[in-house]
Amino acid sequence: MKIVINGIHANLRFSAAHMIPEHESCGCIHGHSYIVDVKVEGKRSGKHGFVADFKDVKAVVRELCSRFDHKLLIPLRSPLINFSSTSGNIKFEIGGKEYSIPEEDCCLLDLESTSAEELSRYFASTLFKELGRKYDISSVEVCVNEGIGQGAISTISR
Repeated sequence: MKIVINGIHANLRFSAAHMIPEHESCGCIHGHSYIVDVKVEGKRSGKHGFVADFKDVKAVVRELCSRFDHKLLIPLRSPLINFSSTSGNIKFEIGGKEYSIPEEDCCLLDLESTSAEELSRYFASTLFKELGRKYDISSVEVCVNEGIGQGAISTISR
């Protein structure tokens, strides 16, 4: 059995800035109004026979969206970013350009990139782990849209 949550209607969204170092058009800091769509597959169980309670799924996704909202998303494992500080003011250099941004304006992520592909993988992994504590989940699919009609999908399954 599968449940589906449409992010635009369920208000699973965040606005954030990011950059894709050395990319022709996305190499500069720019932003998106992201929308997160979710599919969860698993066995129905519990008193109500849910795959997963919609409110539990949305709570995990909303917590992530809240953490990212109105922040500059910075991938800590990018081989193209050289950090000189990851606390206080976040200081880094990319291809000769130096940045210094207050820590409270940043969301540092243990990722190689903040592309839609990596963000969808991050959401799917986190959701799969969190839901798996309570439900018999076999897969989680997350689409992180960089606006309506343009996104990346990741599926995590056991």
